Amino acid sequence: MALITTTGLARTFRTKRGPVQAVRGIDLTVREGEILGFLGPNGAGKTTTLRMLTTLLAPTGGTATVAGHDLATDPAGVRRACGYVAQSGGVDPQITVREELVTQGRLYRLPRARAAERAEELARELDLAGLLDRPCGALSGGQRRRLDIAMALTHRPRVLFLDEPTTGLDPGSRADLWELVRGLRDEHGTTVFLTTHHLDEADALADRLVVVDGGVVVAEGTPSALKLRYAGSVDASLQDTFLAITGRTTTPADAAPVAV
Repeated sequence: MALITTTGLARTFRTKRGPVQAVRGIDLTVREGEILGFLGPNGAGKTTTLRMLTTLLAPTGGTATVAGHDLATDPAGVRRACGYVAQSGGVDPQITVREELVTQGRLYRLPRARAAERAEELARELDLAGLLDRPCGALSGGQRRRLDIAMALTHRPRVLFLDEPTTGLDPGSRADLWELVRGLRDEHGTTVFLTTHHLDEADALADRLVVVDGGVVVAEGTPSALKLRYAGSVDASLQDTFLAITGRTTTPADAAPVAV
């Protein structure tokens, strides 16, 4: 079953220097229970696409549905069906983990008692139980990312959007987060839409990859299929495959940032 579909999804920004086509027409399908890796260099349109699919940014062209809800005509339905973890996170460093989770529950209109129960449930599931009364500002990077994900899971979304969730984390914290993402899919059936600059992360986590460049899809398939098609061997590195697909000389993490 397709949980996310887009047809010609596009976004043009108006600037003083003229229009900038950040996303030029994305066609994709994400199946229920799939972990999709969404790859591309800086400025390729990854975050813009995620912001459109989560109703944070209005498309200027094309159509999309998320969990059966049309992006244009039922944005509230889309928001109920998805959770979103942005690159920078969104916790208040001055309040405790418990207060942050309860507040998130209340924002989703849970009764106060149920919001407190849900905070306890999420803390157990995401290894935050011993941190509930700690200020968010005192958490480590890995703990903050788990809290970001816990907040996104408050309303039990069918789709979880993760925008470069392990940026800045040490190798151990990255491995822990990988295990968490796998568990969400395997134990709860959560569909995960993941953008990342870490090609080893995409290789380890994603069931299927979609590579974008210049605001359009340039390749898609399983990691092994893409390696065979573009690098000539299923044992090739995903870095070599990415460079072959895009015709670039740098990986996403090495590429210079672009404003859009």
